[in-house]
Amino acid sequence: MRFLAAGVMLCLLLAGCSTAAGSDEDTTPSIDSTTPMGLVQQPSAPPVPHEVPVGDVGTMFEATPGLIRATTTPFESWSQVSPNTIAVHFVTGTPECYGADASVTETDTTVTIELRTGTRPDAADKSCIMVAVYATMQMTLASPLGSRTILNAA
Repeated sequence: MRFLAAGVMLCLLLAGCSTAAGSDEDTTPSIDSTTPMGLVQQPSAPPVPHEVPVGDVGTMFEATPGLIRATTTPFESWSQVSPNTIAVHFVTGTPECYGADASVTETDTTVTIELRTGTRPDAADKSCIMVAVYATMQMTLASPLGSRTILNAA
């Protein structure tokens, strides 16, 4: 009886191997050499920021034009400071070396903010420490926020 069970298992195993070997379907995972460890990464949507009370602010940043090596940075949350003013909250480096700038696109239903962070022009030749800072930057809207939705452009 044991020999019969072993024989059936061997047949099933061999049948499975021959089916997989004869398959025209490629089941090999795709590899992308541009990502860490060759993993394929799907583009992700920007995070949806949520509203927080005005008191939940980080280190205040003023808009810094002319940032060096600026990259688009998603912001985590936002606060309404006044009908025409909002503040976005994000993580960046220390304000002695790093700055932020933003562009705002307004429609009747949305306010889309593209936040960029990078090295301040006056810190280009400085040695900067790598410390994460919870930051806040205010921006004035062209019209009151009302019921419009705040979106990340990142």
